[in-house]
Amino acid sequence: MHRGVGLAAFDREQVSQRFAELSSELSKTQVDHLQSQLTQFRTALSHFATTHRDSIRSDPAFRHAFQKMCLSIGVDPLAGPRKGGWWAEMLGMGDWQYELGVQIVDVCVSTRERNGGVIEMGELVCMVSKLRNGEDASGVITEEDVIRSIKTLQPLGAGYEVLDVGGGKKMVRSVVKELDADQAVVLAEAQVEGGWIVEAILENRRGWTRDRARAALENMLLRDGLCWLDSQDEHYGRAYWVPSAMHWDE
Repeated sequence: MHRGVGLAAFDREQVSQRFAELSSELSKTQVDHLQSQLTQFRTALSHFATTHRDSIRSDPAFRHAFQKMCLSIGVDPLAGPRKGGWWAEMLGMGDWQYELGVQIVDVCVSTRERNGGVIEMGELVCMVSKLRNGEDASGVITEEDVIRSIKTLQPLGAGYEVLDVGGGKKMVRSVVKELDADQAVVLAEAQVEGGWIVEAILENRRGWTRDRARAALENMLLRDGLCWLDSQDEHYGRAYWVPSAMHWDE
C-alpha cells in the first residue's frame, strides 16, 4: 500500500513538471510574439513621427488627434521627456511641452501684479500664443495644450492649477493659495459682468446675505489681492473690479 501511494505521488510530480514546462514554453512564445508586435509598432510610429513631426508640433488639431490615438494604446508622447520616455524623445515633443510651460509661467508672473495670480484661460492662451508667434495669435496653441502643460508644472509646488468657475469658464491660478467656493462664485459672476461686481449681484442671483457677499469680496480685496475697490461707484457707492475677469487688450 505504501508503494502505491509513493508511485501516485511520483506520477503527480511528473504531471506537474510537464505542466510547468508547457506553461514556460507558452509564456516564452507569448513574450516573443509581444516583442515582435512592439518592434513593428515602434517602427511604424517612428516612420509616422518622421513624416508628420512638423504637423504634430505646429497644427493643434493634428496634434490632439495624434495624442488621442496614442492614449488609446497606453502611451503618451507629449507628456515630457521623463514621462513620455522614448516616444517623447523620438518626436521631439518633450522640449516643446516644457517650452510651453516656461511661456505660461512668464505670462502668469508678468500679469500677477494686476490680477493677483488668477488669469482667465482665454487671456492666457492668447498671450502665450503671441509670445510664440509674434502678434499672430491664430491657431498656435489651444486650451487643451495649456491644461496639459500646467499639469507638468504642478510638481514644482508653485500653485499652478486650472480652476473651473462654472458656466464652462476656466481660470489659471499661479499662486500657492486655495480659492474657496464663495470666491469661485464671485469670479464667475464677475466674468459675466466684464470684471465688475457688487454685493447686490451676489444677493439677487445667488441668494446670499449681504454679510456673506461683503465678506467674500473683502477677503478677495484685502487678504488675497484679487480685486480692486471702487468706492465712488455712481449707482452702488461701493463696487469691486476683478482684473482676472476683465477683458484686456494686449
